[in-house]
Amino acid sequence: MSRPLWIVILCGGTIMGLSLGFRQSLGLFLTPISLDMGIGRETFALGMGLMNLFWGLAAPFAGAVADRHGAGRVAALGGLCYAAGLAAMTLSGNGEQLLLGGILLGFGLSGAGFSVILGTVGRAAPEEKRGMALGAVAMCGSIGQLVALPYTFATIDHFGWYASLLILAASTLLIVPLAKGVSGKPVQAAGLSSQTMRQAFNEACGNRSFWLLNAGFFVCGFHLAFVIVHLPAYLADQGFEPWLATASLAAVGICNIVGSYGCGWLGDRFAKKKLLSLMYIGRALIFAGFLIFPISEVSVIVFGAAMGFLWLGTVPLTSALVATIFGTSYMSMLFGMVFLGHQFGGFLGAWLAGHFYDLLGSYDAMWWLSVALGLISAALHWPIAERPVARLATA
Repeated sequence: MSRPLWIVILCGGTIMGLSLGFRQSLGLFLTPISLDMGIGRETFALGMGLMNLFWGLAAPFAGAVADRHGAGRVAALGGLCYAAGLAAMTLSGNGEQLLLGGILLGFGLSGAGFSVILGTVGRAAPEEKRGMALGAVAMCGSIGQLVALPYTFATIDHFGWYASLLILAASTLLIVPLAKGVSGKPVQAAGLSSQTMRQAFNEACGNRSFWLLNAGFFVCGFHLAFVIVHLPAYLADQGFEPWLATASLAAVGICNIVGSYGCGWLGDRFAKKKLLSLMYIGRALIFAGFLIFPISEVSVIVFGAAMGFLWLGTVPLTSALVATIFGTSYMSMLFGMVFLGHQFGGFLGAWLAGHFYDLLGSYDAMWWLSVALGLISAALHWPIAERPVARLATA
């Protein structure tokens, strides 16, 4: 790929801003869709869980294609699938259309989401600037969330949830022309191109740190999916107006702009695994504080802002760890494999919360489970060996 780095970052970041921004806004549809269709929250939550699951399952394959042939067509196809998933949620039915929509959204995000875009940027950036470049792309995803939330809220408020989904589907098609900016066959790192994709896969699977990274990233997906999908409904249960959920999630997006870039910057200067451990401890404390202190409009906004600083900052650090340990030749595929763990967590975070709510009439169990998992993830990241594998060290 011969394009200037700033073009790759700008186009890749905008693609992630669109895909992640609208994905972060889907929780705003839970209450109106559930009420209009007369179904429980578990059906919508299962659809969002399937989105996360199929996103994770398809990500290593989308990453493998991008590593070999380039990210352009992969991202464009992802944009088309994403738009189709949003449109599918408007079809008539008894809830099965939400499951179909979730699956299509998952396939779309696998092509136009983290693994493909971050792998492309990671290869394009020099090693000494890789953390900041990855942080800048993650920051664009935060800006997308900041813009998409009020945009989605306004379309639902003015046109209803049905028309809003179609408007979002049309907006998502902007990903297709933007994919040109990340197209081009990848250039393998000098002296390292002799490794095959199968060898890269086997090398990662035999590495203890790779599995610790997978298990720790599982918790990140669990946290994000639970908050994104269920925070609006949780606040409605507490008697708050819908604008507060939008404001809280917008606070996540605003603070995530600083958090994502800042974490990438810090990752170029300090041990990434230690930064990740501290971030998960911070998340556990934020969840616990949100439960312990009385809930109010101020506490909800503070919760969103505090979570925002730690939201997508895990992504540049985790992807940079993959590049540090295994190199960048197959970064999209290998990060896609790590991201699969994240998305298993996302599936459980979205679906389990809806299941518990329909079963118990409360989200309390999910909040405390999120606290416990944050502490477990912090412990899992600490023993990761943050150094290149023997093959790279020798080279």
